[in-house]
Amino acid sequence: MSRRGLVAGPDLEYFQRRYFTPAEVAQHNRPEDLWVSYLGRVYDLTSLAQAYKGNLLLKPIVEVAGQDISHWFDPKTRDIRKHIDPLTGCLRYCTPRGRFVHVPPQLPCSDWANDFGKPWWQGSYYEVGRLSAKTRSIRIINTLTSQEHTLERVVGEGWNAEGKAVVLSESQQLQRTQLARFPTVETGFYRVSQDGLDLLTS
Repeated sequence: MSRRGLVAGPDLEYFQRRYFTPAEVAQHNRPEDLWVSYLGRVYDLTSLAQAYKGNLLLKPIVEVAGQDISHWFDPKTRDIRKHIDPLTGCLRYCTPRGRFVHVPPQLPCSDWANDFGKPWWQGSYYEVGRLSAKTRSIRIINTLTSQEHTLERVVGEGWNAEGKAVVLSESQQLQRTQLARFPTVETGFYRVSQDGLDLLTS
């Protein structure tokens, strides 16, 4: 059977998304599926939420599920913002929503277990990708049925020959997408060729 016109896509076995839109992160807003973003990265904290299920320290994280929490962090150190505690005069983590998982208590406490290793916000164990700085809306209209659908596409992401996601500069995006008018048919449509896939646009 002929497969004419079909183009091979990325190899999904080895494909890992690198960029996520804020709208995609916002869909993961429950304790059973908990994502957050901060400082340009996206983190899947679902396993952390399952490990601390029922713990009061999880509440501030569940409240911000699906949101960007960059304001919690110092961009220079990539650690939680700190302040001088007025009661003790010591440098402490600033947690306006209340203390959360892996943040030490304000005063010495014998029942705080600090055997968890690195705090969840340090390292890349929970990281799933980057938060896209720019997105582009693409509206698809079926002119026969008048149905339309809007897609949000991450600007600056493409695939290499091995099917792995790569970051593209603006000039690389323009090189990969060529616009050429149909030479013989004067229909007002243009052919958009991107990575070997021909699309029609007006």
